Amino acid sequence: MTDVTVLNKKEEFGRSTQEVLLNLGPQHPSTHGVLRLILEMEGEIVTRVDPFIGYLHRGTEKLAENFTYTQIFPLTDRLDYLCPPSNNLAFALAVEKLLGIEAPERAQYIRVLTVELARISGHLLIVGALPMDLGAMTTLLYTMREREMVMDLMEMICGARMHTSYCRVGGVREDLPEGFTERVSEFCRILPKRFADYERLIARNRIFLSRTKGVGVISAEDAIDLGLSGPNLRASGVDWDMRRDNPYEIYDRLDFNVIVRENGDCYDRWICRIDEMRESVRIIEQCVDAMPGGRFMIDMPTVAFPVDKNVLRCSMETHIQHFELSAFGFKVPAGEVYVSIEAPKGELGFYIISDGSEKPCRMKVRAPSFVNLQALLGRATNMNYLADVIAMLGSLDPVIAEVDK
Repeated sequence: MTDVTVLNKKEEFGRSTQEVLLNLGPQHPSTHGVLRLILEMEGEIVTRVDPFIGYLHRGTEKLAENFTYTQIFPLTDRLDYLCPPSNNLAFALAVEKLLGIEAPERAQYIRVLTVELARISGHLLIVGALPMDLGAMTTLLYTMREREMVMDLMEMICGARMHTSYCRVGGVREDLPEGFTERVSEFCRILPKRFADYERLIARNRIFLSRTKGVGVISAEDAIDLGLSGPNLRASGVDWDMRRDNPYEIYDRLDFNVIVRENGDCYDRWICRIDEMRESVRIIEQCVDAMPGGRFMIDMPTVAFPVDKNVLRCSMETHIQHFELSAFGFKVPAGEVYVSIEAPKGELGFYIISDGSEKPCRMKVRAPSFVNLQALLGRATNMNYLADVIAMLGSLDPVIAEVDK
């Protein structure tokens, strides 16, 4: 949906131009959700961009104050709904830090594996959606084919394709199913060949290059000043990845490269995500090869749900434990904590204040999409064409549910 208002007319060199106020969205498909952009334009040149957000606001942070720590996991699923395991993990790590506990080694490997599958899932969408925004439909059909494979793997793990809620405080909900290792290994063999298809199809397409090369440039200094993170920051030449520079779980044991580009334009942000998916495949393969045995949930009855369902059916004590954790939750020591991870969109952090009860007193989400959207306000889109704003927005890869929270 677009709406145009003429502000005033100018006479220059015998020609007249009009200052136009263009309302783009919140129902326009190229805004990637219910995002509204107010564009001030002189002819077809954009002089100012004002994003209007809040159309998808659900009060996640306030809702969390009325939920137990376990009940909050489905809320985190619905932030970046393309990559729920990442949201689950960031929240679980914050609560575990307050509790002073650590998930078992096997659970950490499983968590990293699912988070990297989520990174591939999120990147696949924007790798196909950005060319579609610019008129190339075929790439999205290809990337959705591969994303279905990721959804099938997630369904195999936990029964859900999208809102997984698989992570738990102290580990994961259940162990990997039989046959999963073979399926994910097959996926890792297939995917790199598909990346080559994307690059042959679009990476050297002259129309795509003219629409993205040198468009929406963000310098390294501006990227840092704006607080960008993730691929949007690394595409501008800033070598920062929390998996390597502030490691969590078992990332310090894994061998992977941090993908950095130099130009900071729409093309670099797009190609950076393809290269990052290649590294995610490497990480998944290492997790599969080094997956240890043992528990997938911490042995702590006051926090962890019973693992053995057969015992749950015949033991009254175990049944009471399960009921109390489900109905009332577990108490978390009073204190405050901030924990962040390298989510697909960038730095995702949870700041939690606990008053010692079963529910957080306050919770704040540092959502990367919200921060990254600031780039539209900077010099990157000033004096660019209207068509370039669409490319710029798509290359930032915002998820509006994460922006509005």
